[in-house]
Amino acid sequence: MVQRRVTITSIAREAGVSVSTVSKVLNGRADVAAGTRGRVEELLDKHAYPRAGRRGSDPAGLVDLVFGELDSPWAVEIIRGAEEVAHAAGLGTVVSAIHAAARARAEPARQWLDNLERRRSEGVVLVLEDLSPDQRARLEAMDVPCVVIDPRGEPDPGIPSIGAANWAGGLAATRHLTELGHRRIAIISGPAGMLCSRARLDGYRGALESAALPPDPELIRHGDFHHESGYVQAGLLLELPDPPTAIFAGSDQQAYGACEAARERGLRIPQDLSIVGFDDLSVSRWFSPPLTTVRQPLAEMGALATRLLLRLARGEVLETHRVELATELVVRESTAPPPR
Repeated sequence: MVQRRVTITSIAREAGVSVSTVSKVLNGRADVAAGTRGRVEELLDKHAYPRAGRRGSDPAGLVDLVFGELDSPWAVEIIRGAEEVAHAAGLGTVVSAIHAAARARAEPARQWLDNLERRRSEGVVLVLEDLSPDQRARLEAMDVPCVVIDPRGEPDPGIPSIGAANWAGGLAATRHLTELGHRRIAIISGPAGMLCSRARLDGYRGALESAALPPDPELIRHGDFHHESGYVQAGLLLELPDPPTAIFAGSDQQAYGACEAARERGLRIPQDLSIVGFDDLSVSRWFSPPLTTVRQPLAEMGALATRLLLRLARGEVLETHRVELATELVVRESTAPPPR
């Protein structure tokens, strides 16, 4: 009979308490009732659960990279940057994906946390939409440092995070279009609840305001950063009685979809419709026509997140817990002045 491996979750379940309570006991916190503390301590001793913390054991020479999804070229760029830093430090990388079906279950992402606990990684770079309180408690209890890339909402002040200058990128993309003479400029942003989507949309609005152009609610759309949503939303925009002459897509993939919707309607890019993306994925320079886009330093974000992670693993104190890397407008051939 195979003996079941003991985890913080199994200790919490047996004690009838939350994972965060077990974490508090392991970390010597005083805000746990004496009876509860005794019950948890007894189970920790019974199962010989390691109490000295993970940094006291020999690390496995690994860095974990955990993504909400891997079916996007931007994930490959982040992995490339992270692996370069990890390998230079003599460490391997383990890549995991928590798909939508797994996130919808009652205990999302439990498997990767169990695997992380077993591997004794140096730390974990998270590229997730969110981190639940129980997930964070387990990471704290395992004494595993983590860094988040592009958090969905406001960054957790207790966890270092890396992002891009999304507002400046949205401003630059839209200003480029206004300076070309466009007045009917649409945006297909990302999910409305995501911090980066809101920032890009705010930059778009800022550029319109600078050009004395009132935002038209009909021209503001939201997608999910993937091809299909760009295709669908662009199709709806182009069917308007007064369609846009330019579209700022919140991701390169949405820009590709928008280009396809335009071509199906017999529109030429950029002669009839200008399109700007966001990301500067490697394929964008080879797209037809080559895509004007905002370069988001994805590989650099992965590299910096890994550097910060290794500093935390060495016990260093970071100067700041939030870093934003600059974006840059890359002008190619998908934008031109509007048709007369």
